[in-house]
Amino acid sequence: MARILYLTQIDIDFGVISLLPEECRRIGIAKPLVVTDPGVRAAGVLLPALDALGALPHAVFDQTPSNPTEAGVRAACAVYRAEGCDGLIAVGGGSSIDLAKGVAIAATHDGPLKTYATIEGGSPKISERAAPLIAVPTTAGTGSEVARGAIVIVDDGRKLGFHSWHLMPKAALLDPALTLGLPPLLTAATGMDAIAHCMETFMAPAVNPPADGIALDGLQRGWAHIERATRDGQDRDARWAMMSASMQGAMAFQKGLGCVHSLSHSLGGVNPRLHHGTLNAMFLPAVIAFNAGAPSIQAERRLQRMAQAMGLSGCDERGSELGSAIRAMNARLGLPTGLRAMGVSEDQFDRVIDGAMADHCHKTNPRLATRDDYRAMLEQSM
Repeated sequence: MARILYLTQIDIDFGVISLLPEECRRIGIAKPLVVTDPGVRAAGVLLPALDALGALPHAVFDQTPSNPTEAGVRAACAVYRAEGCDGLIAVGGGSSIDLAKGVAIAATHDGPLKTYATIEGGSPKISERAAPLIAVPTTAGTGSEVARGAIVIVDDGRKLGFHSWHLMPKAALLDPALTLGLPPLLTAATGMDAIAHCMETFMAPAVNPPADGIALDGLQRGWAHIERATRDGQDRDARWAMMSASMQGAMAFQKGLGCVHSLSHSLGGVNPRLHHGTLNAMFLPAVIAFNAGAPSIQAERRLQRMAQAMGLSGCDERGSELGSAIRAMNARLGLPTGLRAMGVSEDQFDRVIDGAMADHCHKTNPRLATRDDYRAMLEQSM
């Protein structure tokens, strides 16, 4: 049986940030905590959101770390409670949105955050008490604004996923104007994150034809526009297309992800300074090659259909053309040549593999990877 749910209200266009007060009223938020990070505030990207709120009472937490942590969630919760807030507005990339989802849990549920992690069996414990959230993305990558999940590094060092429909933002305001000042390298890294979401969820074996269609369209948009957005950050059409690709990848990955994300989540926990989207870009070629032999991939010609969406002339059964195209795109965008260039070393492999085997994305890959499979993927990505 396939169950298909798409629940988020989404507005996408230049200027939709002005809808913030209206959305707060619709949802019933009288005093939101605005969750953001120091970079967003310093770049002046937070100001349009605060200006849009106008006279609506609000508080601000602007110390989200580059990878959200349980300590960061606690700090934001302290502000939430002290200021008497009753809802959340996340303004930023995936880190701010995911940290806000952590606050939505921690501010309304008892016990340590890991109690509610997916791999700890915690998803059913997340209830309708979760604080309501409005998401305003300032990057085009994670798609967390339309996702039911969050990734947070908990106190014991694990990078864990938290999943519940109660964490789904009540509204997503996608204003491409907020991404016009995004630096080229961050545009590239977050854009490849969006492309990875579209590709990996299309390969996932769950039955969800609407998600597959959304993913292929998102892949086409992202692949066609990522270089333009990276080269010219003021290209409004490219920025709109990348924001749509990001949203579409996350709408689609409700059906599941796979080994790319198992490895990225784990390695990001081992070294939180590594950018998640860049890691996804590094792992994609090796995982595509590993997945190529899966019956579901072969039966539905999924590699060939992705190649067509990317405008590639052909694709063999091993997905060689896809891997080569991704590596070439990474190079043109100025991303690292591999994991070694990012400071990853072989002595970290065992810890990464341990985390990947336990990750919530591990079991939704079209082929179930062994420890040796993961080691081979790591070696190929170096």
